[in-house]
Amino acid sequence: MKRILLVPTFTALCFFALAQTVVKKPTPNANTASTAAGYNISTTLTPYKNQWLYLGTYFGKNLILADSARTDAQSHCVFKGSNKLTPGIYFYVTPARSKLFEILVDEPQHFSVVADSAHPEAVVVTGSPENTLFFNYTKFLNDEGPKLNEAQIKLKNPNLTKADGDVLKAQAMEISRKMNDYRENVMKAHPNSMLALFLRVVKFPDVPAAPLLPNGKIDSTFAGRYVKTHYWDNVAFNDDRLLHTPFFDGKDNSKLEDYFKYYVSPNPDSVYSEINYMLLYARGTKEMEHYLLGRFTDKYINPEIMGQDKVFVELFKNYFLKGDTLWLNATQRKFIFDRGWSLITNTVGEAAPALNLVDTAGKPLRLYDVKAPFTFVVFWDPTCSHCKEQVPEVDSIYEAKWKAMGIKIFAVNTNEATHDEWKAFIRDHNLNGWYHAWQTKKDHDQETKDGLPNYRQLFDVYQTPTMYLLDADKRIIAKKIGLLQFDDFIQFKLKQPQAVTK
Repeated sequence: MKRILLVPTFTALCFFALAQTVVKKPTPNANTASTAAGYNISTTLTPYKNQWLYLGTYFGKNLILADSARTDAQSHCVFKGSNKLTPGIYFYVTPARSKLFEILVDEPQHFSVVADSAHPEAVVVTGSPENTLFFNYTKFLNDEGPKLNEAQIKLKNPNLTKADGDVLKAQAMEISRKMNDYRENVMKAHPNSMLALFLRVVKFPDVPAAPLLPNGKIDSTFAGRYVKTHYWDNVAFNDDRLLHTPFFDGKDNSKLEDYFKYYVSPNPDSVYSEINYMLLYARGTKEMEHYLLGRFTDKYINPEIMGQDKVFVELFKNYFLKGDTLWLNATQRKFIFDRGWSLITNTVGEAAPALNLVDTAGKPLRLYDVKAPFTFVVFWDPTCSHCKEQVPEVDSIYEAKWKAMGIKIFAVNTNEATHDEWKAFIRDHNLNGWYHAWQTKKDHDQETKDGLPNYRQLFDVYQTPTMYLLDADKRIIAKKIGLLQFDDFIQFKLKQPQAVTK
């Protein structure tokens, strides 16, 4: 199923796509007011004359268009608007849509920029102390960064002598110390500056020496626990400025993504606990709250790890069902609610919904009447080409291994119009020992009339085959993975001391 990026539509537009539209059909800047309450960035950028320039910014993993302006014969233009820009890191983009250099937008938002595209390192900003500080830092990095890179590259030389290696290591350490001292001095001398804020955000926790355990050994888990505890020390999730940077949740450098990748257990309860904390912290913000909710919804609505759709279900129950939907467009809202209602009844660890159907002869057949240590449930359509391949494979592994283990198969035909084809397929492929079930059209129509959810919704059956593994108590323990993965999962569960059979 196609994934939808659930950030607000007014900011989810890719900058370069929007820039292309402007290039094809340029229009004057709609924001013409230049009051002190708005922004006014006077720009001279050679050699661009009588051309459109663009001011972009970051928005999480996206690049978005903030404004456009047309230069005159002297390469001058003004980006202006009656409403202030959201503070953050912005960048200039050429008529050919290549990114030039970055600037900071904070307070004030009335300043001038003079630059030459051939020398982006020599930008002159007047009227913005924030940018003076920022460009001094940028110049320092441009001076010291290449030296550090050169030393690190030389250290990778396999023919390097120990003496030369020691010299290079000392040089690299000295440059690193110098760069760290510069950052620390900025944060100390200008604690309220935007640059200091960003430096604090990207700073990695300084881990102290690990303590000794009662047995006298060093606590090997201390560093990881310390980093996790202090990872967000300098980050306020109610600060929209963080979204307008390339490092909080950037495409190539995401502090947010690294946290969940390296320091949070993949257990859905642990993941949701962290997300809920961030969302509560961000409540009431102009952009951050909806961005985080959309970002995590998009990630966990179709997760990479089985069972993590429970994270989305918790978001659905605790946010979307409580009215946090006004920022969604109609397509997004329908997608979220359709998925939410489909997944809310079939998360891993929860009891499977009841299946009260009939067999091939029309006699009642109930899932909860099946007694087995494990029940494998497969929803399939005898006319589905993929099902025609997979269902016999299920029978092969059933005959080879699962049957002797007492595992039962509860197979549901999802196509009400294929009763004869269904019985023929069962007979031709010798699907013996299975529980074969279906829902008649009459029962389906009555269910709809009574306003009851259908099994397709209850089990999230929107493609076939769809497969589940249930334990002896009919709790869902695995779903929607490959057939061999189901077998591996059964072997894993059987090795666990708590595995119970009935």
